[in-house]
Amino acid sequence: MTTVRADVSGQFMIEDVLPVTRLGYGTMQLTGPGVWGPPSDPGEAVRVLRRAAELGVTLFDTADSYGPLVAEPLLKRALAPYDESIVIATKAGLTRQGPDQWTPVGRPAYLRQQCEMSLRNLGLDRIPLFQLHRVDPEVPIEDQVGELKALKDEGKIAHIGLSEVSVEQIEQARAVAPIASVQNLYNLANRAAENVLDHCERHGIAFIPWFPLATGGLVKPGGPLDAIASRLSATPSQLALAWLLHRSPVMLPIPGTSSVDHLEQNVAAAGLDLTDDDVAELTAAVTAPN
Repeated sequence: MTTVRADVSGQFMIEDVLPVTRLGYGTMQLTGPGVWGPPSDPGEAVRVLRRAAELGVTLFDTADSYGPLVAEPLLKRALAPYDESIVIATKAGLTRQGPDQWTPVGRPAYLRQQCEMSLRNLGLDRIPLFQLHRVDPEVPIEDQVGELKALKDEGKIAHIGLSEVSVEQIEQARAVAPIASVQNLYNLANRAAENVLDHCERHGIAFIPWFPLATGGLVKPGGPLDAIASRLSATPSQLALAWLLHRSPVMLPIPGTSSVDHLEQNVAAAGLDLTDDDVAELTAAVTAPN
């Protein structure tokens, strides 16, 4: 068993009041193919979640659409009643029509309905972090965030987050309610959201990169990750996570897996000691977009 715990990655205070261990866990991979249906081994899924908590993970990211209605009940089965340190972050605003099919729906009544369902499926009285999974282009963003603010005012959610948004959309949302977190696609090989990350850092907003382990062609033999991985006796995925943790103090990676062994490997990345030269070499491996 690994002796490295997730809390080695440090702590972040969401909106200065809610502490989380920076290296979290994402539940998308606890579902069937195409994020559709139940996992092939529900027992292993429960073991993964419980082991993550044992290793000091406190931020668990999920969504009503994972399955759909698969990942949230698994969290409840594995971890409820929750330790006071556990922070559940869920999302609403995407509907499912089949494997790998996702359609945004941001009508206020729908978001409210899904919040109520998530409370039940997670076994919570209040959701610590409730995120708008996608901005519905057919509904004013002010109405979507406004409904989340109403839910917060009613005590059903504690903090409001966004997913896959631009800087402009973040500011539109912040005009309606405080925004605690932003979850955008970001990893070593894809830094298209660099400006969003920088904006979050300036304003103390948590940045949760989804698909954090994507490394693309960087892992090819002789490539930057391959060379550094050999030198540090680490895996390319561990390097990708360690780089994210070094990139910004507001960065909260949430690598997911359906395997306890892979979970422990990911958590061990928190203890990987990268030098400034290592970080610079990894950063230079892909030219970040302007």
